[in-house]
Parts: sequence; structure tokens; C-alpha cells
Amino acid sequence: MKPPWPARGLYAITPDETDTGRLVSRVRDVLDAGAAWLQYRNKAASARDRRAQALALLPLCRERGVPLIVNDDWRLAAGIGADGVHLGEDDGNVAAARAALPAGALVGASCYDDVALARRAVEAGASYVAFGAFFPSPTKPGARRASPGLLAAAASLGVPRVAIGGITPDNAPSLVEAGADLLAVISGVFDAPDPAMAARAYRACFDPPSSTLAHGTTP
Repeated sequence: MKPPWPARGLYAITPDETDTGRLVSRVRDVLDAGAAWLQYRNKAASARDRRAQALALLPLCRERGVPLIVNDDWRLAAGIGADGVHLGEDDGNVAAARAALPAGALVGASCYDDVALARRAVEAGASYVAFGAFFPSPTKPGARRASPGLLAAAASLGVPRVAIGGITPDNAPSLVEAGADLLAVISGVFDAPDPAMAARAYRACFDPPSSTLAHGTTP
């Protein structure tokens, strides 16, 4: 199923943040800097706090036309009317999430370094697949490693391909060239001194290369 939102650019993922007001302020800056999608993720919060934080982020996303995707918990996503859910291998069944959410909802699946897993996820109703970690990740230092060739190998699945894991504006272009439609980033954005500036740097990785000939100059 083709996502109803443009699937190209920065896929920002929230950090573990206890202060909801600060979280909303930081996310607002990142969305205004051009993030294409947002995933709400907070591994440290209680179920009650996760619901409150996700509800606080929902109007920000609605105002900017950006989908809000909930990490791990399709029941929370369905309960607040979020735009989708992202599931890891231990977070539940893709088919169950697809059945519980509206037809146009996003259902994402972490596929790590396994194209066969991605194929099964798409067959079960996933609307995008995520591969990684491509580089050492401070969020998941023990994550299994993926190679850029996975992105090309997954092109035939017909859904957006998300790259995640240790991605920086310096190493991101190689993943975009390999076929990544979205770059999923947590610390590279939210741990940056200026998250909005960082978001713009990731977004720029999708800009077409400039050409001196296009500006009427000779090489």
C-alpha cells in the first residue's frame, strides 16, 4: 500500500524525554525545519505518559501535514488516532496492526539486515520497511549491522525503504544513493546543538546535486 504522505526525506524519531513541554518545543523546531515524518518513541516513559506525549505531538503533526507514527504500540496509535505504528521484531504482528488501524495508516516494520523479513512484512501489510543499523549507533550500540546493498535489493518490494542507525549528514548521501527513501534519525537530530539546523542538513541530503552547467557556466 502506497503511503498517503510523501515518503522522502528525514524521518525524525523522538528521544526519551520526560518533559513534555520541552519535547513539544524541540519537535516543533524539527518539523518546521522540514522533517517529512515523525515517530514518537519513548522507551523510558510509563504508558500514561506515552499517551499524553503522543497526544501533545499529534496537533503539531496535523498542522504541518506530517504523519505521526507511534513506536511499538499499535493499540496506542489506534487509541489516539495517530497516523501509524512502527513495529520491531518483538513488538507485535504486522497483520494484526494492519487490521486494527485505518486503511490509510502507516505500518512500518524493522527488518534489520534481512530482505526476506522485509518481504514477509510487506506481504502481511507493511507500508514501509526499515533496515539498519548501517553505522554504529549510540541509541542501539549492539544493533546488528546492515549493508547499503539491502536498500537496492528491497526496491522490488514496492514500498518506501527507511535507513536507520548511526546516520549523519556526512554518511547519509551514500544511503540515499543506494535507495533509501527516508533517513530515520534520533540522536543525530535531537542531540545536536541546534536540532533544526541538523534537520535541514539531513533534508539537504535528498537535494539533487548542483551542476555548474545548469547555471550557465563552463566546466
